Amino acid sequence: MIRINLLPHRELKRKARQQQFAMLAGITCVLGVGIVWGMHEIILGKIEYQSGRNQYLQSQIAILDKQIEEIKQIKQQIQELLVRKGVVETLQANRTNVVHILDQVARLMPDGVYLKSLKQTNQHIRLSGYAQSNAWVSTLMRNLDASPRFESPLLIEIKAANVNNVRLNEFDLNVKLAELLNGFDSQHTPANISN
Repeated sequence: MIRINLLPHRELKRKARQQQFAMLAGITCVLGVGIVWGMHEIILGKIEYQSGRNQYLQSQIAILDKQIEEIKQIKQQIQELLVRKGVVETLQANRTNVVHILDQVARLMPDGVYLKSLKQTNQHIRLSGYAQSNAWVSTLMRNLDASPRFESPLLIEIKAANVNNVRLNEFDLNVKLAELLNGFDSQHTPANISN
């Protein structure tokens, strides 16, 4: 016996295809939403990770900036200490110079000359005082010029003065300290110095 299906089979196939299409569209939408949500979460995770790295880097940069500032301060302190050290070393090297200068000036001073001041500025010494005559000032200048400790004596001024009703000559002269290679030897006083 032959069976004939009189039901609307095309209608049923169309409904089945529509259901299948709706199911595939729903699955595609769910998968699309899932993929978009997953990508969104991945991107958010990367953004949070990068934000965390940026904050870490900014905190490390702030720490390094602070360390750089401390290093600058330490370098400045080192420079200041080096300057102080240089001054102290200069003072240490020259501390006996004052004694030698005073000793040498005392040895070179003729009998008729009296000092009222001695002032050292770097390598120059200014002598001020009184002399009984101009000849004694000349003798002092010759003695200074003959000394290994001094060089280039230069008379600035000489004038008549009365001190305790005694007529004297007031003088000012400059003399330069000589550069000594081996320091000053107190035994190295020239023999031709007159007093």
